[in-house]
Order: sequence, then C-alpha cells, then structure tokens
Amino acid sequence: MTDALEDIPVRDDLQTVAFYNLENLFDTTEDKHTHDNDFLPTSVKKWTPKRYKNKLKKLGFAISNIGRHETGKYPAIVGLAEVENASVIEDLINSEHLEGCNYDYVHYDSLDERGIDVALLYDANAFEVTASETFTIQLFDDDGSPDYTRDILLVSGLLDGETIHVIVNHWSSRREGEKETEHKRMASSNKAGEVISMLRDDNPDAKIIVIGDFNDDPSSRSIKQLVEGSNLYNPMEVLRSYNRGTTNHNRQWNLFDQILFSTNFFKSTTDKFEFSTANIFDEDFLKLFNGRYKGTPFRTFVGKRYKGGYSDHFPVYAIFKK
Repeated sequence: MTDALEDIPVRDDLQTVAFYNLENLFDTTEDKHTHDNDFLPTSVKKWTPKRYKNKLKKLGFAISNIGRHETGKYPAIVGLAEVENASVIEDLINSEHLEGCNYDYVHYDSLDERGIDVALLYDANAFEVTASETFTIQLFDDDGSPDYTRDILLVSGLLDGETIHVIVNHWSSRREGEKETEHKRMASSNKAGEVISMLRDDNPDAKIIVIGDFNDDPSSRSIKQLVEGSNLYNPMEVLRSYNRGTTNHNRQWNLFDQILFSTNFFKSTTDKFEFSTANIFDEDFLKLFNGRYKGTPFRTFVGKRYKGGYSDHFPVYAIFKK
C-alpha cells in the first residue's frame, strides 16, 4: 500500500463526508455482552492480534484516502458501521495511517444482537461536536420477543463553523429474506424521519446529512419513503449499475451504503456549504484483483476462511463546497 495522492493540493473550501461499513471490526478479547465468539484467537476464524492489526492498518489506509483525490486531504466526517466498541475505534484512529489525522469519535453501545454499533469519526480540526444522542428502533420477532438492532446516531456540530446534523444508520439486514425483513427497515426509515422532523421543529432550515448502510437500494421503498417524506436528495440514485455498487451478493451489485441530505445544500451562498459531488470509493486496492469474483470488495473473511482484506463493503462519500 503506497500513498499515490501526496501531491494533490489541499482544498480548504472542500470537505468530505463519508460512510464505511467496516465488516465486523471486533477486537481479540472476549466480551460477555457481545456475540464475539467468532472473533477470538481460539475461535475457528483464529482472529489473532496480528490479523486484527492488519485489518486496522488496511481500514486506516482506506479511510485516509476517501475524497483525497478531490480535496487533497482526509475526510472531515466518516460514519462507521460494524464496530464492536469504543476500544476498536481508539485502535483505528491510532493505527498507522490515521494517527496523524487528529480524529476523534462519537460512539454509544447499542443492544444489537450481534454486538456491533455505529459511530461517527471526525477531524477535530474541521468539526466541533455540540450534541449527540441515539434513537432505538422498536422491533419484534414473530413470537413477540424484542429484536434488537443498531440504534440510529445523531451528531450535531459545527463543520468549519457551520451547524450541520449527521444521522448515522445501519438498518436491519436481509438475511432472512428481503420481503420477510422489509418491515424492519421501514421501521428504521420511520424513525430516521422522526429524527429529521425533530431537528426541523427546532430549526426549519436545519442542514441534515443522513448516512449509512441501509441494507436497501436507492429504489427501495424504505429509502424512497425517507427521501420523499423528509424532502431529501439522494445523489446515489444515479451511481448504481449492473457492474457497480458498494456490496456484491450472488454476483449482483447493491448500493446499500448511501449518503442523503437536505435540499438546502443546493442553496448557493458564499459562506455556507453546498453539495458538490458524490461517489463510491471503489479504488482498485479495495477490490479482488483476480478470480471469479474479480472487482468485488476484498474482504477480511469469506465464511470462515481468512482472506486478509478490508471489508465486504466499499465506502461512499460526498463532497461539500464552501
């Protein structure tokens, strides 16, 4: 891994907001409160400190380069999914490629059954947190028992002096089937809409960015409802194609990782941020370079087989210009 982007000039008028599902970023110590038994040195996956450190290094390299081609610098804000706890985020920001980046983070433990949470990484030189809270989605299994999933995280703060609100999501998976689990993602969509309404009750012109792994595509009902019901814009709608997305399952691309934002990011003013561009960060180093799955995300594991890659998702990002 080499940094080929060192010569790109830094653009002080641009900031990158990104999202990255890190694919099971677990530490190597047992936690009685999470389902981490697969990610221990003694497990079938043999999740050793060496493998953990390699993953941290790779993820740090990827994060430090998101949006750099356009801005000349690392991203100001990065939403994260699939982190086990605050400790792994600390290890990530202290890893080789991020230790000089002045990143801080917001993280809350959730009751998710897999023991994974969302978090927000931010450049403390660019973003000042003023408030944060989480919102729980009430879900139930067929037998009426609670089904615990990731909370929605709201972080409000000043990005280069301008107030913005970032809502980080990781909605329920399709593991039991797309239709069978759709109601869970609809519930998360409703809750995200409630958070947006709450922000607008306080300030009708609130500038809001909604990021996450939604486990649904831009054309899915849950996303359409959120975009249309909350007057958002989804720049990712035009990015998905038969040969491009953020995650690949059964030879099919999906664009589950998305960045949506309030339409007031299109207002052109000299001292406020406006939307510039959005993209999938699918650089070649994040991809398998040969074999039948060539071009798909270079994963850490495939089943129980260790591959030593980054994640089963590509990051996404949006650039805002002042």
